Amino acid sequence: MTESQKAEVRGDICMARKQYVEAVLQYEEALKLDKMRAPLMNKIGIAYHQQMQFDRARKYYQRALKTNKGYAEVRNNLGALYYDMRKYRQSVNEFRKAIALQPELAAAHSGLGSAYFARKKYEEALASFRRAVELDPEIFERKSMFGSVVQSRGVADRGLFYFFLAKSFAMQGNAERCAHYLRRARDEGYKGMDAVEKDPAFAAVIKDPLVQEVLNPPAAAAVPPASAP
Repeated sequence: MTESQKAEVRGDICMARKQYVEAVLQYEEALKLDKMRAPLMNKIGIAYHQQMQFDRARKYYQRALKTNKGYAEVRNNLGALYYDMRKYRQSVNEFRKAIALQPELAAAHSGLGSAYFARKKYEEALASFRRAVELDPEIFERKSMFGSVVQSRGVADRGLFYFFLAKSFAMQGNAERCAHYLRRARDEGYKGMDAVEKDPAFAAVIKDPLVQEVLNPPAAAAVPPASAP
């Protein structure tokens, strides 16, 4: 293992521990020894991104793209960065570019769905979420994967967001995950639960006991009256 690779491994360990400042120091040391490695630039970008240092993160993402124009994960990360900056049009554009480079990058499809959701383009959001869960059913439980940031922060209406995720899984016939996100939607105060049973998108899972338990929770057991003294 080269000295650059050793420094990169130390950086990866720091990232796993959420020690982002230390991770940057290790990745920078690795980059000094191997100046043209786009994955290192991407990792530094992610470390700054996690610290909400958006300008520095963008600088390193863009450096990575100059080194490797076909780096889909970096395009995805730029999409996530612009999302966090609330620049949703730019976010959509970057996620689309990432998908054009790597059509099966689930993180980019989930990020595109989130960006569409932020712009209140709900049909487009649902289509993107559906494609994301086709590619990776666990995508919305992840924070990052293979150098790609998974966009999940900053959703304004979390109840509606979780409902769209539930709908995406329902259309895949995945009752367990549909029920999971329906429950989260309900807990976040989503007001449209009564319409779920009539929604054709839920037809494949609507009779599943897990889904029914969320939609029709059992009544609390009656409390016996206190005995007279």
